[in-house]
Amino acid sequence: MTSPGSNPNSANPDGDTAGSAIFPIGSVMTGLAFFCLMDVTMKSLSISLGAYNAIFWRVLLALCLVSLLYFARRPKMPAGSTLKIHLQRGIITVFMAFLFFWALVRVPIAEAVALSFIAPIIALYLAAVFLGETIHRNAIFASVLGIAGVVVIGWGKMSGEYTNDELLGFGAVLLSALLYAANLVIQRSQALVADPIEISFFQNLIVGVSYALVAPFLAVVPDTQYAPEFLAAALLSIISALFIAWGYARAQAQVLINLEYSAFVWAAIFGWIFFSEPVTLPTIFGTVLIVAGCILASRRGRRPVAHIETTAI
Repeated sequence: MTSPGSNPNSANPDGDTAGSAIFPIGSVMTGLAFFCLMDVTMKSLSISLGAYNAIFWRVLLALCLVSLLYFARRPKMPAGSTLKIHLQRGIITVFMAFLFFWALVRVPIAEAVALSFIAPIIALYLAAVFLGETIHRNAIFASVLGIAGVVVIGWGKMSGEYTNDELLGFGAVLLSALLYAANLVIQRSQALVADPIEISFFQNLIVGVSYALVAPFLAVVPDTQYAPEFLAAALLSIISALFIAWGYARAQAQVLINLEYSAFVWAAIFGWIFFSEPVTLPTIFGTVLIVAGCILASRRGRRPVAHIETTAI
């Protein structure tokens, strides 16, 4: 949907009018809905088969599907520097994805998505360390709001009835968010040198190969009854990635970035429909604090850390 080598964050440098951004906004919001629906499918598979098998077989299927798109273009081998970026982000995704889907078995989807919103705030500090960017005062205030939001959600979790598994899931989501922040920082460099289909192909390839290394010890061939769910998860991951990438290629990140928080609404709706998961007041209030921090961090006219789902993970 985007031309090879296009940079989603550099589109429309002169700004977007309300009219010209309507279709990109709709595309991104559609992609986010599909992505949350994929989370539902992956949670179901993780409950039945475990997070490792859910991810491993889904990634292999997604790799087969995205390979058709990738090789149909007769691509050239990426430069060594580009392959290095693909490898770095792929390895991070190996652990990030496992922690997130492992946590989904133990915590509500809306809660997990809400906690993952802290990643852009963490990414500001990682960008300062690894990219030499300046940390503005707003970023510090944003961090305070983000941490407060996590504390509120955690307090809501620990003040009621909870199990050790739920607390472990809570911690796993936070670790996944930390890795996702690193993922976002690398993604900024990756978007400059590769298009979404190439990124999706190498991401699935690297994750698939990494998981295959321990397959003799952990992999279990799933029953054919799970085939429709795996196919749905693979297709949803690719479709969501392309919808979101299409939108970011046609509108500025500052116009689209805050749409990410609509994912909480989809997560709450889908979690309630498919798993009867309630959305508690502490989760809602904590989410508001985290989102406020992310919005504050994107001020001062600087480009926000884009959260672009182009990995099909």
